[in-house]
Amino acid sequence: MNIVETATRPWPDQRPGTSGLRKKVQVFQQPNYLENFVQSIFDSLDDHQGKTLVVGGDGRFYNRHATGIILRMAAANGFGKVLVGQGGLLSTPAVSCVIRKHKTFGGIILSASHNPAGEDGDFGIKYNVGNGGPAPESVTDSIYANSRRIERYRIVELDAPDLDRIGETMLGSMQVEIIDPVSDYTELMQHLFDFDRIRSMLNSGLFTLRFDAMHAITGPYAREILEHRLGAGADDLINATPLEDFGGGHPDPNLVYAKQLVDIMFAADGPSFGAASDGDGDRNMILGRRCFVTPSDSLAILAANAHLVPGYRQGLAGIARSMPTSQAADRVAERLGIELYETPTGWKFFGNLLDAGKATLCGEESFGTGSDHVREKDGLWAVLFWLNLLAIHKEPVADIVTGHWRSYGRNYYSRHDYEGVNADGAGELMEILRKQSGNLKGKRFGDYEIDFSDDFAYTDPIDDSVSERQGIRIGFTDGSRMVFRLSGTGTEGATLRVYLERYEPDPAKQSADAQDALSDLIRIAGEVAAIRHHTGREAPTVIT
Repeated sequence: MNIVETATRPWPDQRPGTSGLRKKVQVFQQPNYLENFVQSIFDSLDDHQGKTLVVGGDGRFYNRHATGIILRMAAANGFGKVLVGQGGLLSTPAVSCVIRKHKTFGGIILSASHNPAGEDGDFGIKYNVGNGGPAPESVTDSIYANSRRIERYRIVELDAPDLDRIGETMLGSMQVEIIDPVSDYTELMQHLFDFDRIRSMLNSGLFTLRFDAMHAITGPYAREILEHRLGAGADDLINATPLEDFGGGHPDPNLVYAKQLVDIMFAADGPSFGAASDGDGDRNMILGRRCFVTPSDSLAILAANAHLVPGYRQGLAGIARSMPTSQAADRVAERLGIELYETPTGWKFFGNLLDAGKATLCGEESFGTGSDHVREKDGLWAVLFWLNLLAIHKEPVADIVTGHWRSYGRNYYSRHDYEGVNADGAGELMEILRKQSGNLKGKRFGDYEIDFSDDFAYTDPIDDSVSERQGIRIGFTDGSRMVFRLSGTGTEGATLRVYLERYEPDPAKQSADAQDALSDLIRIAGEVAAIRHHTGREAPTVIT
């Protein structure tokens, strides 16, 4: 096996974000750009010689090419075996599943998640550690440090194997096994959920379903599980063929970008249940007939009903949510007598809690929910969880949601995204809020009085690591709150996210439109942060 050490120079922009390194495809296509980052990953790993690596991605443009390079570099860097999804495909939760089931050293995921794809779109790469979860900051910091001083990368002078042929082959002295990307994940889902009960519901003639894979990775998973295992009709799945450009769409399962599904579900004769997943399969949107379930409410409802589902009948150890996610799950945790953990945004912060057995369910308001079955959020898992609950309750989605509000109260909640704004203006907005945060207590805005304001910092209860500057929180004396933070998932400009929340315990006042119920907070947020001044925007790009 001829290993070539190719001289290279550092790129200055390879700091991984909350979900790895995301850039435009053209950036990754620059000479040595991908190779530098992959070598920086391998140089950050201890004792990986002879170990097994998992590689797979969401199938977006450049996925196949990158997979071949990674395999050739893994062989040159001493890995003993690589498990690769057929065609280079694996959803993000499936990568975590495979890592955990086969007890591999770690895995590389090729995805930019919910970002657009194609030759002019985005590409991404991240490393997951042996527990199946995203690399912690200690590892990503090491990757970045290595990327700043890299002088060479290692690669074998051999052709990468045929990614479409399931089976084992050798790449030099390294074994490559091309695996069915769906089978391990499907087996895990059958263990967690009552497939017989769901199948009976789907075949009853009384329940209708529509699932939108958004021309992304969950298409093959939905075909195998929803159609072949559970009996959904082929027409119940839309956009189920993965395409390198995701059909030209934006693979983010929300009310704006999944408009085709939303229009179907909000028609007078819409299906009983609708759902969508994103580019790499880790996000979900849940809909009933003329009903949208917010991700925050979804987490709370799943937690309140988890004891009804086979995989969670033993009860929940705890619930974890990201700080901007609504406090609906907090009320469930309080009633169940279990801990509620509030973490920064980023699934890696849940890993320690899950590994330590402190939490069982976790979620983020950005359409991500999951559990201790893997160490990533999991879109199709959430869909199956909801289907299992619907098969048990035998009532519409809207009735389950309103019943939950009557029991726990409603947390009116919304996120306003200002996408692609000037990064300097967005940064200035955040810095001004930071400087003001200690001086806002007692300030009044109409009926609202500020009780506290801070820049959220998190001390991990397991390893005592500290993460600071995680978002500006402003809380009011009535329990309402707003949160401001910059997202780390975009590749152009900056994305300012504004989160607004108000609790309503009275069932007679729980039926208002969320934007109407939050109108005063929306106005106050614009005034406190001078959003129009700093972003130049009259309105958000996306409201969820």
